[in-house]
Amino acid sequence: MNTSALNPGIRQTFQLLKYTYCIVPIVAGLDKFTNILTKWEDYLNPDIAGILPVSGAAFMIVVGIIEIFAGILVFLKPAIGGLVVAAWLALIALSLIGSGHYLDVAVRDLVMAIGAYSMSKLVKFVS
Repeated sequence: MNTSALNPGIRQTFQLLKYTYCIVPIVAGLDKFTNILTKWEDYLNPDIAGILPVSGAAFMIVVGIIEIFAGILVFLKPAIGGLVVAAWLALIALSLIGSGHYLDVAVRDLVMAIGAYSMSKLVKFVS
């Protein structure tokens, strides 16, 4: 395969994934403060909510801050940021699966985690 023809396609794919995994966590993180997209605390596993020292809404604010930082990390250091976002999404999916609720969202989060992981691995081909 001609690598000179391959590299522009890889670079485009990487850029698309990078901006996706930068913007989506930042938007989701910001929405934890406003609940415009959804009422985020509804997605909190009841078993986890029961042991939190703060309300579900306060916990989601902390989650939002983490997501904003994760999105920024993807932009600045995509190899590391992609792994952080992949792990974060996988943990969210496992929490949802454990609760037995929002299984469709859990599946989407797992697929997004795979995409974030893949993006982090593409870094070595585009840098």
